[in-house]
Amino acid sequence: MKSITANNSTIHFNESCYISLNEHVKANNFSKIFILVDENTHAHCLPLLLENLETTSSIEIIEIESGEMNKTIDTCVGVWNTLSDYNGDRKSLLINVGGGVITDLGGFVASTFKRGIAYINVPTSLLAMVDASVGGKTGVDLGHLKNQIGVISTPNLVLIDTSFLKTLPQNQMRSGLAEMLKHGLISNEMYWNKFKDMSDLSFDDLDDLIYESILIKKQVVDIDPLEVNLRKTLNFGHTLGHAIESYFLSNPDKPDLLHGEAIAIGIVLVSYISTQLVGLPIETTNDIKNVFRNYYGVVPIEKADYAAILQLLKYDKKNEHGHINFVLLEAIGRPKINCLVDDAIILDAFKFYKT
Repeated sequence: MKSITANNSTIHFNESCYISLNEHVKANNFSKIFILVDENTHAHCLPLLLENLETTSSIEIIEIESGEMNKTIDTCVGVWNTLSDYNGDRKSLLINVGGGVITDLGGFVASTFKRGIAYINVPTSLLAMVDASVGGKTGVDLGHLKNQIGVISTPNLVLIDTSFLKTLPQNQMRSGLAEMLKHGLISNEMYWNKFKDMSDLSFDDLDDLIYESILIKKQVVDIDPLEVNLRKTLNFGHTLGHAIESYFLSNPDKPDLLHGEAIAIGIVLVSYISTQLVGLPIETTNDIKNVFRNYYGVVPIEKADYAAILQLLKYDKKNEHGHINFVLLEAIGRPKINCLVDDAIILDAFKFYKT
């Protein structure tokens, strides 16, 4: 697959990943290379990277615990201290090997250590490949509030080796799929329709779908890198999805929800809201609901949960002047930003989701 250039960063795929990595390392003469992993990517992904990495620079491995609950400023402090303890300097390189938690947190750590060192992202989950690979969003959560602290900063390179996907459990694959489905809904019906029957999908087919998903996001980010207007469309389903994810993370009585699983709920909810407010045909909304139900089932959200979820909406990053701004859908491929929604319609959307 041909490499993609997006916002001063280049994304390389499969066989070109390690060639490009070694060319970059050789050309920049880094003083030291740090590799950030969690326990899973340490075991399943790091050996392949080290096997293909050619360098005379010293290498230090930094391991953090996996999971969204560890995407915190405290974890960053630990990584910053390790970089300092092992004499990291302005010419150091940080390679982030993992899913969205690793690439978001690692990018933030690199962007702020000594006012910024070079970093490379090696996304190993489907979600990170199609979402975190483009756009330069880095950061951490503030308590249970998603991605409240961070900066926009692009990595030197992004290396997508889809063989890493073979190490993922099915729920992680489904989590990434939600973002790809979203890309279809906000961009074009032809791409959306490709996901309606994936029973005969091969790994080569998946490579092509990942590539197309990245191109969709790149086209949006190239036009609006700082999320002033068009880039907000990428948040379709995320306003409610993030609130639901935060609520489940903070509630010990609720099951763990992966990011994509929460976004899947959010997409069904805002599809219903779109029908009520901006004319998305009810047949389309029912179709969206059925596709997501087929992949994700129905997560039990009780009436008693609604008020707390609605309260969390006020922390959404798209909010302006006290208004909660939703991204809605007038038709597949035609999103509408900065929409205001009454609580009563949101409550009706929850009823629609459950029935």
